[in-house]
Amino acid sequence: MSSVPFSLTCRLLLLALCATLSACAAQKLTAQQTETLPLYVTEQFGTPPALPEGPLAPETQAAVRTIAVDTFANGGWGAAQEAALATLVATKDARLVWIIADLMRFAPGRQLTGLLSDGAASLLEIKPPRRNQWGIVTDHLIAWDIPAPPDYLEAKRSIFTSIIPDWEPLFVKGDIDWRLVSWGGVPIDARPFGQTDEECNCIPAADNPDVSTAAEATWLKDSDIVFGIEINGEARAYPRRIMEVREMVNDTLGGRDLGIPYCTLCGAAQAYFTDRLPAGVKRPVLRTSGLLIRSNKVMFDVNTYSVFDTFLGKAVTGPLAARGLELEQASVITTDWGTWKSEHPQTTVLVEALALGRDFDFRNGRDADGPIFPVGDVDPRLPVHEDVIGIVTASGTPVAFPRNTALVALRTGADIRVENVRLVLDAGGIKAVDAAGNDLGSHQAFWFAWSQFHPGTQLWEG
Repeated sequence: MSSVPFSLTCRLLLLALCATLSACAAQKLTAQQTETLPLYVTEQFGTPPALPEGPLAPETQAAVRTIAVDTFANGGWGAAQEAALATLVATKDARLVWIIADLMRFAPGRQLTGLLSDGAASLLEIKPPRRNQWGIVTDHLIAWDIPAPPDYLEAKRSIFTSIIPDWEPLFVKGDIDWRLVSWGGVPIDARPFGQTDEECNCIPAADNPDVSTAAEATWLKDSDIVFGIEINGEARAYPRRIMEVREMVNDTLGGRDLGIPYCTLCGAAQAYFTDRLPAGVKRPVLRTSGLLIRSNKVMFDVNTYSVFDTFLGKAVTGPLAARGLELEQASVITTDWGTWKSEHPQTTVLVEALALGRDFDFRNGRDADGPIFPVGDVDPRLPVHEDVIGIVTASGTPVAFPRNTALVALRTGADIRVENVRLVLDAGGIKAVDAAGNDLGSHQAFWFAWSQFHPGTQLWEG
């Protein structure tokens, strides 16, 4: 990768060129409908710029190709890319910032990051950030809901696959907002089912993991957090220490096949049934792609390379999306090991070796000060990292219950119901059931994650 020579003189020349070219911009500008943005968005992020409509001019299309295709794949950043960036900035088209932000995510070194950041800030009409440049730029794009430029997926695919070619089958059209897809900093786990960990330079999913009895799990302290699942009377604990290393488990419990993703960034362990699917659909083998959507992991089926919305369990690209596949959820109870094994004495638990000798605590370490990846605007009714129990009612209404408030209420005998949903205590945690006590597939998550995947969610306040 070539270095980026950039001086104050170069910066001034770039700004002068931008000003000259912008005076010749032929695209019609239309006012952004800021009245559609919530007040808390404009209070935090300000007013978005006016946006052009329609296709990109031929010279802009050529500049996009120069930046998207050549920056990382064909020799790095040079004079051609610098001129192309100036062309993009001169358009005054803030839609193009999505492409600049994608480059910023992979940019090596402060000089190139600063150059791209200044260009993005000029288009967004914001003060150039001097720290967390990619995050600040991307937060504005998301919060303002800036539309993508024409042919955005093609440009994004070129940038991302020049870094990790194995992503190529994932970057296809579908029911997915590619603007929101970013890199989580790790490679893809593309191993077939049952491969050993030594073959993975990735976050390695565990397939049919080894388990032990509760009595044999002497390595676990009673205070350790586990994710408990019970299917057809068979209980199993998935220690958070292991799930923070694996982030994905494909397992069989109670005679049912499960895919169990854990998003460390959004505090959500979920369990999806991966059996009893439509005729001709093979059991999905879920893997971590290394990609994120608003700080939520993007999972995919390694058999078909169909991408799933991890939070909703819905296939959004590939053959499984064409079949309209949406996986049914089972409840995951977030609790401590002592309470879980006390109420489920016959439980099994994943063995310590699956932690690979690691002992992460992302919640109280890396993520203690809020999301480390861009999430844009967050519904201000709760703090971003407030734990909630989320469920969608029979009428399709998403509801979030603040976990601590609900725990206190349930422990004092309160009856918590919304439509067909009733909350109950289970092994020190909470799950949602219907009037007959049937599991409705609830799970715990951070408020920012639940609210962004379920905008307009109803908030139970006690």
